[in-house]
Amino acid sequence: MSDRNAHYVAPVDETQPGAVDQVRLSSRKSNMWIDAWRDLRRRPLFYVALALSLVFLAMALFPSLFTSADPNFAQLSDSNGPAEPGHPLGFNRQGYDVWSHIVYGARTSLTVGLLTVLITGVIGVPMGAIAGYYGGWVDSLLSRVGDIFFSIPYFLAAVVVMSVLSDYRNPLVIAFAIGGFAWASLARIVRAEVLRNKNLEYVMASEAVGRSRGSTLLRHVLPNSMGPVIVALTLSLGAAITAEATLSVLGIGLSGYVSWGNDIAQAQQTLRTNPSVLFWPSLALTLTVLAFTFLGEAHP
Repeated sequence: MSDRNAHYVAPVDETQPGAVDQVRLSSRKSNMWIDAWRDLRRRPLFYVALALSLVFLAMALFPSLFTSADPNFAQLSDSNGPAEPGHPLGFNRQGYDVWSHIVYGARTSLTVGLLTVLITGVIGVPMGAIAGYYGGWVDSLLSRVGDIFFSIPYFLAAVVVMSVLSDYRNPLVIAFAIGGFAWASLARIVRAEVLRNKNLEYVMASEAVGRSRGSTLLRHVLPNSMGPVIVALTLSLGAAITAEATLSVLGIGLSGYVSWGNDIAQAQQTLRTNPSVLFWPSLALTLTVLAFTFLGEAHP
């Protein structure tokens, strides 16, 4: 064969077909919760808020770890007494140990806050999710119901409810008085998130394989809409604790319970002579609210 008819043959590349253009995916697992944790762990504010929250939760669950004093024991000879061994913050006007009231008051405040968040979520999340996902007359009806409750200031409603139910004042009643009127704002947040997510590809894929709309809502749409909901519930926890303390200061809160609101109300009588009795429960209330507020704000 002459050189004129010779053909050049390129060297054979042993690379497997498709290896050049293959997309390399990360081997790390990823979902909404894992991504949120990866973002949170880089925020110092998250660790500060988490530490404070865990301290107050430990006080509420295991108060005997923090004090051996009985919060219901009072001795008038100790009225407005200074700090002494076993009583690091002294005594209030009635002779109660201030530190033990702060420790045991955490249980009352957090119980009211958590119950309020639970009630708010149980009512607000389904109302907002159903209204946003099904639309039409269902959305119109549930949205109008939410507008009615949204127009009523929840704190004013709580004042009325606690005044009427003066013989049944307990953490569950005050939680219903607050959460029963505060759910409308949460329902709006859930509805907006569901409206944003319900037309995405994974929802259409779920319905295309034969999954019912209700199942798609529960298994796909609602879990992917919970980010802003968790933030709103965390912030509402601090608001509920503040509302309970305010109702106690007004004299329509949890009478007969050891709470920071009751301590603040009673400390007003000795504000000039012993201001520390007002300072300590106020500080505990402030730190608790800030801790849960920072947890909500730290969420991506």
